[in-house]
Order: sequence, then C-alpha cells, then structure tokens
Amino acid sequence: MSAKSVPGRPRQRAATRPTDRRAVLRRLAADLAIALAAVAAAAVVLLLGDGTAAHAAVPGPVLAADSVEAVVNNIRTWLFALLGAVATLFLTVGGLRLMWANGDPGEAEKGKAALRSAAIGYALALLSPLIVTVVAGWVK
Repeated sequence: MSAKSVPGRPRQRAATRPTDRRAVLRRLAADLAIALAAVAAAAVVLLLGDGTAAHAAVPGPVLAADSVEAVVNNIRTWLFALLGAVATLFLTVGGLRLMWANGDPGEAEKGKAALRSAAIGYALALLSPLIVTVVAGWVK
C-alpha cells in the first residue's frame, strides 16, 4: 500500500531536485546588485542632467564658480551625498547578509562587519561639513 492511499495521512510530494542554498543566494545577490546598479544609474541621470543644458541657446561658462566658498559648499554637498549613498548600500548589504546567515557564524560576522562599515560611513557623512571646512582652512 502506497503512502498516497492511506486515509488521514497527507500526500507526500514527489522527489524534486534539491536546490543548492548558496547558489540561490548568489543568484539573489546578483539580482540585487543589478537592481542597485539600475537605481544608481537612474539617480545619476536624474541628479546630473535635467535636459535644460542641451537646449540652451547661449552657452555660459562651463565650470566657473563664483568663489572658493561656492566650491567648498559644492564639495561638501557631493561628499555628504556620496558617503550617505555608500553607507546606505553597506547598510542594505549588511542587513541582507545578516538575515541570510541562517546560523552560519562566518556569514553573520560578514553582515555585522558591513553594518559597522555603514555606521562609519554615516558618521563620516555627518562629519563631512567639518572635514571640508578644515581642509578649506588649510587652502586659504
């Protein structure tokens, strides 16, 4: 008598090919990397170009700044945004690694290291105005 015909017993599933958990995680990580790259590319396109420069009738100065303070402020803004974006990426990767560790101490430690790196990145992003001001003081 097979297991299928016993009343009160759930049907057993047919044997399927076992999946390699690491291969699935690698494929998922690759898909996540592709998605993050697409989001980063879209952000660059949206932040750097609004299309008005392509239709400008009178060309203006290409890379002229009003003063050193304007350059310092631009550097400060870009540094803050770049450090914040990288820290957010490390936060996401660290959280996902920690979540996918599933009891593996090596993977859990890698996730914790990524989270520490994210915390350092956020701290540097918050300190970037101070860093740029100190460097600007050296230049003057």
